[in-house]
Amino acid sequence: MSKLNIPPNQRIFKEGELNNAMYIILQGNVEIFFTVNNSQTRLALMKPGDFFGEMALFSSNPRSATARTITTCELAVIESKQQLENFLVKNPKFAAKMVSIMADRLAKTNELLISSMEKAVAKKIEFSTELGSDLKTDVGNAG
Repeated sequence: MSKLNIPPNQRIFKEGELNNAMYIILQGNVEIFFTVNNSQTRLALMKPGDFFGEMALFSSNPRSATARTITTCELAVIESKQQLENFLVKNPKFAAKMVSIMADRLAKTNELLISSMEKAVAKKIEFSTELGSDLKTDVGNAG
């Protein structure tokens, strides 16, 4: 595991990039955000003891968000599953914290997914209802 010192307002990684490292904040603050239509939405403000970028160790997908330092930061960098396993064995309190945080993140993701699915189904129902009334009008006018 290596360490990085990064000045304020510097990008650590950018959404869309392929990068397999996760980070633990030793000092400083990091902002996690994504951009849609040139508008940034903050997902999280991280502080010492927090971690981010862990999904990169488990998948080969591009980054889903951007991480940027807010203050001068010292970060521990974990670049492989093996490094993570070794770190967690040596730091069981951090392992417990990581499991809890990841469970919370998964629950929030599930809530967002369910909400999105409900909205999509509602739109389909709305569309089919509108289409049905249009058909009734067309059929009624055809006779």
